[in-house]
Amino acid sequence: MTLLLGSLQLGLIYSLLAMGIYISFRVLNTPDLTAEGSFTLGMAVMTVFVVAGHPFIGIFFALVAGALAGIITALLQTKLRIPPILAGILTMTGLYTINLMVMGGSSNVTLLGVNSIFDLIANILPFSYNVSKIIVSVLIALIMIVLMVLFFKTNCGLCIRAIGDNEKMARASSMNVDGYKIIGLMVSNGLIALCGGLIACDQGYADMTSGSGMLVVGLAAVIIGEAFIRRRTILAGMISCVLGSIVYRFILAAAISTRIFPAYAMKLLSAIIVTIALAIPAVRYYRENYELRKRDGHAGN
Repeated sequence: MTLLLGSLQLGLIYSLLAMGIYISFRVLNTPDLTAEGSFTLGMAVMTVFVVAGHPFIGIFFALVAGALAGIITALLQTKLRIPPILAGILTMTGLYTINLMVMGGSSNVTLLGVNSIFDLIANILPFSYNVSKIIVSVLIALIMIVLMVLFFKTNCGLCIRAIGDNEKMARASSMNVDGYKIIGLMVSNGLIALCGGLIACDQGYADMTSGSGMLVVGLAAVIIGEAFIRRRTILAGMISCVLGSIVYRFILAAAISTRIFPAYAMKLLSAIIVTIALAIPAVRYYRENYELRKRDGHAGN
């Protein structure tokens, strides 16, 4: 039961990561590899403020830090005309040093003995600590869903969606494509950094290696969620991110609880899950072709 509750809570928090990746990969149609760097940046910023006794202010500054990382990647893409994948790699590489600087030169910062967001709110709510953490995670996920849906209904959000659908048409319509791309990547990386900050509060420490593989984790949640919810509206996309993230965590928990895979095999399991999810359209294509050929063969006889 504890494993299920823990997986549910982690799935809710990691849904913010999935939302950020959904915005860059699905809405903007831009492969952004900044995620691993901005995730760790959010952890670093949050831990600094939590240690200083200001966890709620840390939420704001984690968002701002992630948005700044998104601006850097976006400027490399739009102003210096660096390919999106390379721009993300450059920002992610540079963030390694920035993250170390934020954490005071240490590769690991612990939150033992200090109150995180979850601790403060759990002291107020009349529930157990684990249930309180789930309630907080649900509220944060719901708030982000509402904010993202409202944002993408504004003129700015609609322009970002139009650019992702057809950038050439957007440029022909005299849209400020570069400006809207910058805003889109700011929002994307802000969500990812916030996710990193909340994960740091949940696990009680920030580590320089925690961002490794986060892009794959986020993609897995997005792809799994889209397998359940096929509509392509923003609301459906955000809900699919939450659902996919929770299902992904349950899959990992089930795989680890069987003791077939050791705990350190999570990254390999993540890669396998993403590969299977990405292969589903190809499997469907081959199956439909096989059925079509089989039907044609019967018709010929």
